[in-house]
Amino acid sequence: MSGPSGTAPPAAVRRALAVLAPLGERVVPGGAVGPLTTYRVGGPAAGLVTVRSDSDLELVAAARAETGLPLLVVGRGSNLLVADAGFPGLAVLLDADHYGRISIDPPLVTAGAAVALPALARQSVEAGLTGLEWAVGVPGSVGGGVRMNAGGHGSDMARTLDRARIFDLATGRERNLAVADLDYGYRHSSVRAEDVVVEAVFGLAPGDPEAGRKTIREIVRWRRDHQPGGQNAGSVFTNPPGDSAGRLIEAAGLKGRRLRTAMVSPKHANFIQADPGGSADDVVALMGLIRAEVEERFGVPLRAEVRLVGFPDQPSSGALGSGHEGEGS
Repeated sequence: MSGPSGTAPPAAVRRALAVLAPLGERVVPGGAVGPLTTYRVGGPAAGLVTVRSDSDLELVAAARAETGLPLLVVGRGSNLLVADAGFPGLAVLLDADHYGRISIDPPLVTAGAAVALPALARQSVEAGLTGLEWAVGVPGSVGGGVRMNAGGHGSDMARTLDRARIFDLATGRERNLAVADLDYGYRHSSVRAEDVVVEAVFGLAPGDPEAGRKTIREIVRWRRDHQPGGQNAGSVFTNPPGDSAGRLIEAAGLKGRRLRTAMVSPKHANFIQADPGGSADDVVALMGLIRAEVEERFGVPLRAEVRLVGFPDQPSSGALGSGHEGEGS
């Protein structure tokens, strides 16, 4: 069987599509994945599947079990870079109408995996709760945020998450995990490659809505002043212990460095911008150049925060069996 960086075996793809046939038009052979990411570059998947229920996820699990094709959960694509050659497996989208609901029963907030983190932040504040204001600055989904322990502005998922409901694509079964079971660390959790976060429950504290709105305005203003817009996936590298990846990259003289259709942001050195119509392979090549120069100059190995899909010889391929994107962030 082909790996995530190769070409999917045609027989396996045909069999997977046959298993998924009950989903009808929600299965798209050769569906574009790159444009679904915030980089908006990269190629297609062997099949693009939109799921609306846990029973749909059971079909995806069955297709994977019968064919061995790798799986990729796309989410909002805000922490994902797909190779120009694409992804030789099934890319899974959680339908926002079915996995994008928020229910508030103070102090608990229940959110589907497809909920955008900024929406979660704003709705919790309007409900008179505090603890998730930081999430307005993370352009990902709840599912991806739970998986990677997303955070910012002095907080993260580990501070407020109570429990998560997870669907195991390897077994076709669901399980519930308390936050203590997730082994949270900096941009790390025990959510496995075969796990899909489908829902999360947060335990918040009472708060003043106007104070929460003010905090959200300050975070939005800070992001606008310090981080670039355009085609990027936020921070490219995690911060090494006691230091900042952005500081190291800038100190290496790489701020503004261009490699064909990719450029280190002149505004924030830990962001890489892709040109409209550009190449994902150029982005990952620029990542390699940054890694090499920072390690040569400072002896610090940088670890990717963005998840890489379909690239050969990369430490994070982002597919089931070798790490999957896990809803996005």
